[in-house]
Amino acid sequence: MILLDMTVVNVALPRIQETLGFTPSGLTWVVNGYVLMAGGLLLLGGRLGDVFGRRRLLLIGIVLFAVSSGVCGAAVAPAMMVAGRFGQGVAEAVAAPASLGMIALLFTDPKERNKALGLWGGLVALGGTLGYIVGGVLTDLASWRWIFYINVPVAVLVLAVLPRLVAESRMVREQDFGLDVTGAIASTGGLFALVFGLLSAADHPWGSVQVVLSLVAGIGLLGSTVLIEHRVRNPLIPLAFFANRTRSVVNGTSLFFMSAFISYTFMLTLFEQNVLGYSPLRSGLAWLPLGFAIGIGIGIGTAATPRFGVKAVAATGFIGAGAGLLLTSGIDTATSYPSGILPGMIVFGMFAGATMPAATNAALHGVTAQNSGLASGVQNTMQQIGSALGLAVLVTVAVRYTDHQLRLGVPAEAAVTTGYALAFRIGATLMVIGGLLIVMLFERVDPTMRNPVAETVAETR
Repeated sequence: MILLDMTVVNVALPRIQETLGFTPSGLTWVVNGYVLMAGGLLLLGGRLGDVFGRRRLLLIGIVLFAVSSGVCGAAVAPAMMVAGRFGQGVAEAVAAPASLGMIALLFTDPKERNKALGLWGGLVALGGTLGYIVGGVLTDLASWRWIFYINVPVAVLVLAVLPRLVAESRMVREQDFGLDVTGAIASTGGLFALVFGLLSAADHPWGSVQVVLSLVAGIGLLGSTVLIEHRVRNPLIPLAFFANRTRSVVNGTSLFFMSAFISYTFMLTLFEQNVLGYSPLRSGLAWLPLGFAIGIGIGIGTAATPRFGVKAVAATGFIGAGAGLLLTSGIDTATSYPSGILPGMIVFGMFAGATMPAATNAALHGVTAQNSGLASGVQNTMQQIGSALGLAVLVTVAVRYTDHQLRLGVPAEAAVTTGYALAFRIGATLMVIGGLLIVMLFERVDPTMRNPVAETVAETR
């Protein structure tokens, strides 16, 4: 349900913009309002799960998600919509690390754990794919508001079933553990200010007070986060956690991966509806091959990782996904779906899917039961931060390039399309850079290695 809502809104964005009166750069807050809160608070959410129980946090997150979905569905102004999306982001920050952390504890056999992580990644892909289809169907046949209202009965069902199926798990000595709320506030505030400044640059000069102050405030708050984490007794992000080179690299390259991925889905949806004239339903169905391609890629990645290693699979996936984005960057106003969109989508989806099991395995490399929530929280945080920053940067680049083309006398639809194409090329470059960093910096990771998390399950329980 949570991952579905990351994509279900994309197909409805043009209708939401029209109904509530969003500006082009303001529309990005429908996505960024979600990912900023999720990314900024995921680490705190992971630690809350370690201390107070992962099942409890998962249930709390589901309740909050249902309430926030109702706010989004009832929105009558941009501010109300963004507020609801902020609430949904907080809900993911609470629930997502709890779900992934429980997988690390429940599956004790390394091979079974690898399969479970692959299945978890597959459900992510399935939720993302269904989001496009559900969003298109509901927006076309009913109203975009139902893409949010539909979460409420799903949440009620999960709340009824989950306590019967999953036991509670938490750290052994919660009385010795403190929560770094200050660090969470500083990091979230820094990300918010940084993204706000980048998006403001789409409508204002880079040297304007609004842009400069926001960027300076963001950088300052993020810098203070490092100092806070260095000094507090129980830091939200223990700096020693990044001593493991493989975990550090995979989390860093997640910024590139999600920057390209989210920007691709956001802008290609707008291109299909605003330039090619697709209906929401047609646009939603057009994303169906991406879900199949990602599912196939996950299967290939899960099978290939034990044989070829995490480094080879992850690096190949990044570079191949970059090639898919490069294919997509050839779009123009006369692009047809079979020849201009579908080939790049399939290539991108298969290679992106192949990276998911390997990247998740690397992100949990060498963690203990005590830090399983932290490890999953860091991975999800990097993905959400990458989504927010990537969307802010690439949308700003696309808008500015479009304005430049308009000043040269290029027709509006052609100018908008060139902006999207430039963003896709930048996304492709980020993917290739990520793959090269993995090749150069990854340690050797054995996917069937001894699992320190599983070995301490009995003690934890």
